[in-house]
Amino acid sequence: MTTELPESTCLQRGQTLRMAVDAGFALRVAQGSVDLSGPPSWLGESVFSVKTRLEEGQVHVVERGGWIEVRALAPARVGPVAMPAANGPAAASRLARLVHLLAGRMAWR
Repeated sequence: MTTELPESTCLQRGQTLRMAVDAGFALRVAQGSVDLSGPPSWLGESVFSVKTRLEEGQVHVVERGGWIEVRALAPARVGPVAMPAANGPAAASRLARLVHLLAGRMAWR
């Protein structure tokens, strides 16, 4: 599902990049600073997105697949980072591990 992204994309202040990504997608800020809004999630009857501020040199790994939004706070250059493939429960997010543990315990009852 990950949208093809060139090695680097330049954004002017206030410009927004929206793209679909898979879980585990990593984005690096090579220059400037950005606000990254993660894929939308439901909490009860409300939709929310986790927002993260990234500065030059920082990398953010998206835990869940979906649509993300990258908004430049200053002129910025961003690009994907190749991450090593991870397998097994250790690669899962904390929430996924918790759900897995709860589901396993409920199956025993």
